Amino acid sequence: PNMSLGVNVLFDLVEKAARVLDLDYDVEIVETHHRHKKDAPSGTALGLANSVTQGRKQRLEDVACYGRVGETGERAKGEIGIHALRAGDVVGDHTVVFATDGERIELSHRASSRDAFAMGALRAAAWAHGRKAGLYDMKAVLGLS
Repeated sequence: PNMSLGVNVLFDLVEKAARVLDLDYDVEIVETHHRHKKDAPSGTALGLANSVTQGRKQRLEDVACYGRVGETGERAKGEIGIHALRAGDVVGDHTVVFATDGERIELSHRASSRDAFAMGALRAAAWAHGRKAGLYDMKAVLGLS
């Protein structure tokens, strides 16, 4: 869902963290984009949520909570909160929070220019040149698969 090299490394880090940290760690994903973005949550936020569920061997449709409003009761164990902010001219900020009693880990990526996406696409094109025809993803390009 995103060609940025940094975001694709983040996908991998999030999956690894989710695999290591048990369900006692709450997971929240917060993404921010410019005021003109039409969809929410972003494809990158959903990609991060999928990285968590792959690491935890869950199904996103079983554990996703898209924002909260009103009296929601206690947070369900294993739930993944996904929150979308739209403001100003933000290109793309994404943070995944793993939190439990006594500690919190935050993994973040911030894009300050759309050039980051173009650079990833160029790297993928260079990597694909001369390879056998097939379906590849950025994990393959970065040697993460």
